[in-house]
Amino acid sequence: MADTWKHLWTTPKVLLLLFALLLVFVVSPGDARLHRTRSAGLPTEETYNKYYNFLDLTERLRSLAQEYPHIANLSSIGKSVDGRELWVMRITADPNTDTPGKPKFKYVGNMHGDETVSRQVLVYLVEYLLTKYGEETRISELVNSTDIYIMPSMNPDGFEKSREGDCSGETGGRNNAKDMDLNRSFPDQYDGTSVDSKNIPEVMAVIRWIQEKKFVLSGNLHGGTVVASYPFDDSASHQRQGHYSQSEDDSLFRHLALVYSHNHPVMKTGIPNCPDTPDEVFRDGITNGAQWYDVSGGMQDYNYLYGNCLEITLELSCCKYPPADELHREWDLNKESLLAYIEQVHIGVHGFVKDAVSGAALADVSIVVAGIRHNLTTGKYGDYHRLLLPGTYNITAVSPGYSAMTHSRVQVMEGKATELNFTLAPVVSERADSITVTTTTSVPSTSHPNVSNSSSSTQTTVVPSEGNKSSTPSLPPEHQTIQPQEFRHHNYADMELFLRKYNSEFPTITHLYSAGRSVENRELYVMVISDNPAVHEHGEPEFKYVGNMHGNEVVGRELLLNLIEYLCRNYGSDPEVTGLVNNTRIHIMPSMNPDGYEVATEGDVNGDKGRNNSNDYDLNRNFPGQFVTTSQRRQPETLAVMNWLKSIPFVLSANLHGGFLVVNYPFDDDNDGIAHYSKTPDDEVFRQVAKAYSQENPLMHKGHPCEGMYPGKSFEDGITNGAQWYIVSGGMQDWNYLNTNCFEVTIELGCVKYPLAKELPKYWEQNRRALLQFLHQVHTGVKGTVSDLGDGTGIPNATISVERVNHNITTAHRGDYWRLLIPGTYSITASAHGYTPVTIYATVSKDRVEVVDFRLTRLHTDSSGQSISGPQPTQNPSEKEFQSLIKELSLGQGLDELVRMTATESNFRYRRSKELSAFLRGLTLNFPKITYLHSLGQSVEFRTIVALEISNKPEEAEPSEPKIRFVAGIHGNAPVGTELLLEFAAFLCINYGKNPAITRLINETRIFIVPSVNPDGREQAVEKQCTSKQGMTNANGKDLDTDFFGNASQRVVEAQPESRAMMNFILNKGFTLSVALDGGSLVATYPYDKPVQTVENEGTLKYLASVYANNHPKMHLGDTGCSNNGQMGNIPDGVMRAAERQSHMGSMKDFSMDFGHCPEITAYTGCCLFPPAEHLSTLWDENKKPLLSMLVEVHKGVRGVVRDKSGKPIVGAIIVLNGGVRVFTSEGGYFHALLAPGNHNIEAVADGYQQQRQKVVVSSYEASSFIIIEFDMDNSIFGLPREFVVASAAASMTALVVTACIIWCVCAAKSNRQKDGFHRLRQHRDEYDDEIRLTSMGSKKSLLAHEFQDESESDEETLYANKI
Repeated sequence: MADTWKHLWTTPKVLLLLFALLLVFVVSPGDARLHRTRSAGLPTEETYNKYYNFLDLTERLRSLAQEYPHIANLSSIGKSVDGRELWVMRITADPNTDTPGKPKFKYVGNMHGDETVSRQVLVYLVEYLLTKYGEETRISELVNSTDIYIMPSMNPDGFEKSREGDCSGETGGRNNAKDMDLNRSFPDQYDGTSVDSKNIPEVMAVIRWIQEKKFVLSGNLHGGTVVASYPFDDSASHQRQGHYSQSEDDSLFRHLALVYSHNHPVMKTGIPNCPDTPDEVFRDGITNGAQWYDVSGGMQDYNYLYGNCLEITLELSCCKYPPADELHREWDLNKESLLAYIEQVHIGVHGFVKDAVSGAALADVSIVVAGIRHNLTTGKYGDYHRLLLPGTYNITAVSPGYSAMTHSRVQVMEGKATELNFTLAPVVSERADSITVTTTTSVPSTSHPNVSNSSSSTQTTVVPSEGNKSSTPSLPPEHQTIQPQEFRHHNYADMELFLRKYNSEFPTITHLYSAGRSVENRELYVMVISDNPAVHEHGEPEFKYVGNMHGNEVVGRELLLNLIEYLCRNYGSDPEVTGLVNNTRIHIMPSMNPDGYEVATEGDVNGDKGRNNSNDYDLNRNFPGQFVTTSQRRQPETLAVMNWLKSIPFVLSANLHGGFLVVNYPFDDDNDGIAHYSKTPDDEVFRQVAKAYSQENPLMHKGHPCEGMYPGKSFEDGITNGAQWYIVSGGMQDWNYLNTNCFEVTIELGCVKYPLAKELPKYWEQNRRALLQFLHQVHTGVKGTVSDLGDGTGIPNATISVERVNHNITTAHRGDYWRLLIPGTYSITASAHGYTPVTIYATVSKDRVEVVDFRLTRLHTDSSGQSISGPQPTQNPSEKEFQSLIKELSLGQGLDELVRMTATESNFRYRRSKELSAFLRGLTLNFPKITYLHSLGQSVEFRTIVALEISNKPEEAEPSEPKIRFVAGIHGNAPVGTELLLEFAAFLCINYGKNPAITRLINETRIFIVPSVNPDGREQAVEKQCTSKQGMTNANGKDLDTDFFGNASQRVVEAQPESRAMMNFILNKGFTLSVALDGGSLVATYPYDKPVQTVENEGTLKYLASVYANNHPKMHLGDTGCSNNGQMGNIPDGVMRAAERQSHMGSMKDFSMDFGHCPEITAYTGCCLFPPAEHLSTLWDENKKPLLSMLVEVHKGVRGVVRDKSGKPIVGAIIVLNGGVRVFTSEGGYFHALLAPGNHNIEAVADGYQQQRQKVVVSSYEASSFIIIEFDMDNSIFGLPREFVVASAAASMTALVVTACIIWCVCAAKSNRQKDGFHRLRQHRDEYDDEIRLTSMGSKKSLLAHEFQDESESDEETLYANKI
């Protein structure tokens, strides 16, 4: 046999056959793979093992700038002597524009051409910042908050002349091509300018750059030793060495140098161990420049003296031009130092300087720090950054023609800079033609600039102008504020005229509006005072004062009118008032209860006449309580204020009362209803703001008020916890805290509720400073913006949480927030749906606000952290435009503006079936291009049930567009929804082609409106019947909302014709969203109506209902107020699960969910089922915006297309949302699913294809993400991977073929050697036959022997055998 194998392996044909079989098995077309390499043109990964000459450097920087255009911009600030560009890479978010308030930082390398480590290290830094942006939080925050400029080579000509390995600079590349030492060529503080500018184009370019940019901090990177050197570099004596030349910011410079050295493993030792200077030692790795050796004309001194910028010089290596294989080590040594030093640009103080009158930014204003005789000036946006060490400072802003403004005892903490803004009031001379006003500041010298008692003296002088030098200058009189001159009680008419007068007289800083109306139809006026009063300014806090909540407590009403006068008349002249008005949006509601005031009586000390509103309700017991559900009907004044507070992001508030003298802070109520201290999570904050008021009131802070009336009653510091004083359930201050971002206290202004008019001046005098001081409290704690790291847009409704404080606030529509806190260090986290939370530590000081901005990263990765794979759709400009429209309508006042811009004249009345049909036909006749009338079926009494389609292509199938269904009239006795939908249809049609937003929404949506499901019941219903059930059912007496059953097994009787028509409509159209309108309550409900334990996707369903409720002026307040049906009390956010309201089976909502795969919400438009027709106009005003909001909402969530690898769409694929709810792809493979904001898992399943999974992020204000899901063929066979089965089969086939070949070869070989084999076989045929016969008999016996044994096997054995 061995000979046979040997013969086979030496046979060429056999070897060739075996090789071919092996090749077929190994190289299979089905397993071929294409490996794409990195696209050509993109920068390759840094190797850290070569120097870049000028061409290499240019190519490298350009490729990086092209790859990261959103954060990098490459430009040249000039050219060298030999014409080489002086490249600068700018790295920051949005690098093509300047962001006011963002500090500018720069690194400059290779100033000496033969000192080359800096050149390479800065290139590495550029790449590191760009590649780590979005991956590392530290780098992302640094790039977002800093305007970073990096110049790798200031002397490219010198570099080209230098040679690698030259450690001492013998090749002559140190200087530029004109042989000028660039670090000796800047203007010197002692020697001036001594160099011809033509010989130093590099220096001149850098000087222009420094003057233009107003950098804050800089580093100049050199080589030759390892040390950080700081100014001054020379002295007046120019002593060669050993003379310490101290700058005014010496301590600060030492700190900055230490930051770099302490993060450098070699530098921090202070022992460079350089071969040419082995004994050189620098304590802590830093040195004063002149003490080391005198350098005249150095760049770091120029930056400090003439450039607004603090710069130090950093020597990085002993060898000036070390071998390239040392570059990686140099990068490792310097990376952390380079980053830590950049971060120092954010210490000290920063802010803006504005004109007090115009609000315009003031450039070139001097920022003077007492005790430090070195000023800097503001930039073109009025912004400044003054680096300072921790300590207490007096800081003044000085500009010619303006009164200087000083902030005293400014606390600078370690870490992030303190925000400090200045508002300078112009000084107007009596004779403008003869004199001008200038301001000079004298600062006493001190050798301890950080001592807290440093002081400054500011003197304002009037000097003659150039036109009249003989005029005698005189000091202007000290500024006196203008006090209110007239004190009287203002009735409603008088108050209204007062407000209109000041609004007319001061139109640039006032805005008068009404928050609602009282029971007797009086306006609840609000006066806004701010530099931009009509709108919310990003970053500016909203503050409010509310007075006269109890009509007979009138002091607050009059004080607030006094305050309006005081703020208006002193704006522009008094720095405090001007600063408050420019930086705060102040809302003042003098009277919340104007009806009660009109019946109150002057001289009432402690009575109740006029206390309540006209319905005799105490408004401060009428708000939803946190512990007790009140049965009181919510009053118009209460509802108006609740809506007001929900619509504006108020931060701080005070509610002014009378009858005592104390500041009362939350909570007012307690769970057990017993008077004792009821603490909020922000108890310390409330105590702080309460004291801020009481300490400024000369009587209140003593804590012993009203001794004659209430002897023995005292309050420490003049403040008290509300519940500790007495229990108030349903109070306004608690509701503010629990339901909005606003912190409110209640201020009792005096012992007498309605004092005589002659007493009013006394109240003003006692409270004017307190009113202002309390207003200042809105500027404490932290504030900032939460924005998207990718596009920089603000994120609305992001949550701001403070560790160990169980009370969160949310961001406003543009992402800005304000969070009141007491002094201390806090861990603050910003989180939002679809983003990775970010936590920042912030230190809060007293009497100022700390700016803490958050930039959140979107969650766009799969579970492994990798970017989502698969094809990505491309967007055309039209799609981007539509996405912008959805975002605009979802944020801020977008929808409100749309409502205002699209007002239509309407004549509301109730329409019966015939008139309704005629109205719809009229729409199709007048607007034939966008409307089509579908007949769905007929009612029991043969009235037609119709659906109006509104679309730019009605009747045409557009599977990529979402379909929304508006339905009303399922209960005939609640016809309000019918009339609202008819008006909505007319509104859309009339505005099509006129309003761009409405036009685009119609073009992108298929809208179906079914105004009346139950026309027979509507014919039976009676107007002005709020609770009657007449007409609720159809003509067969069936409540149609109990007749929708998808399974025959659930149905007892045949479906009603109306129900059947709607079920067919729901099943055939593939809707994305449905909105049903009903009556009898004021709430939005979501599935299910049937009693179920858990609801899949409940978060999304509840969110959709909340969108409707939040856009309704009353519904979102959560007060049903329906005494007619027993539905009283507070429903959180006006949203509830339908079964909680009234559980029943067979509802249209449930059928839509279970069989139509479409979420349906029901909005109950009001307590009265069939209100008078004259109420329809108001109801339309209330529901117009919510209806539009649903038209916007249907474009959110996630949408996409499912197809195979060839691009063929897959119809009927199942899209599983978060492992539960299913939707199906329609014609063209399209699908659309609405989801709540957040992160969601999507699975796509189709027969014959592999299951696909994706993660998507849904935003509350952005249009739906469009995704493409591509299916691969199902690679499993018999449940095993296709590759495994194919490989196994191939291996088996190969083995069989090889075996067959071997047998054939063996047989052939034997045949050659034994030609007579067959002859011999024939001779012994009889013997063989006998042998075969015996063998056969033995086999039969064996079978018989085993037959009974097989039948006797146990079940367990058989089962076990089968498993094996």
